[in-house]
Amino acid sequence: MALQINQEAPDFEADTTEGRIRFHEWIGDSWAVLFSHPKDFTPVCTTELGYMAQIEPDFARRGVKVIGLSVDPLDRHSEWAKDIAETQGTAPNYPIISDADFNVSKLYGMLPAEVEGDPLARTPADNQTVRNVFVIGPDKKVKLILVYPMTTGRNFDEVLRVIDSLQLTANHKVATPAQWQLGQDVIIAGSLSNDQAKEIWPEGPTSGSCPSRAELVARCARTGRTGRVRAVIPRGGAGSLRAASGPAPLTAGGARARMSPWPAASPSPGAPSCWAGSPPWR
Repeated sequence: MALQINQEAPDFEADTTEGRIRFHEWIGDSWAVLFSHPKDFTPVCTTELGYMAQIEPDFARRGVKVIGLSVDPLDRHSEWAKDIAETQGTAPNYPIISDADFNVSKLYGMLPAEVEGDPLARTPADNQTVRNVFVIGPDKKVKLILVYPMTTGRNFDEVLRVIDSLQLTANHKVATPAQWQLGQDVIIAGSLSNDQAKEIWPEGPTSGSCPSRAELVARCARTGRTGRVRAVIPRGGAGSLRAASGPAPLTAGGARARMSPWPAASPSPGAPSCWAGSPPWR
């Protein structure tokens, strides 16, 4: 059965360009991105490894470790790194797994169990299904799986965007809509009742109206230092929202958002901070 979201990421031991690792131990309490390649020196993968090296600090700031994988021996990885530095301007600054025995590719469902033999005898087309991105949480569970064809380079800015959403929604009872960017509107989770929403966000002006709690809209941004959430929440009763717009701009993780002022402190210990305003739950 193929690996699926919310399943535990298979653990393994492997040689990498930065030494031998046990995967779960290497992840530790961090998030992780594992992205795979069918062969060394393939041109699309070369651009991907170079671009990932350029933006690796963006992953690190989010507490995310990056690791690559290619179905080739370790000594070829070292030569490939030199080629990446020469052609892309940046050498990989993260480990790359040597999956010459196909073990990891099989564990993660990228190659069939019967594959064996000399990896150097295989062509990129033989390994074309080894073009995945796996995002793995600190709980060692798979949070995202992306699969790309050999002719289409991966969009790692999109991976960062999804990680922002995953980390936000892992810590707060919200969901993110289509095209969401950090600092933009989010949705109060449909799993919350109005009473539960009142507990989490006991105060805060809102705007608009909505027919169901699943569609209650929250304006939300996570600050880089505190990770707190600012939210617009329902006011007055089920399905009703009251208008209150705030023009003050705010920078949150590099994104701009139009938000109302913050209160001096969170309304209750451990609760996300919300906009200042008279108590909405009357």
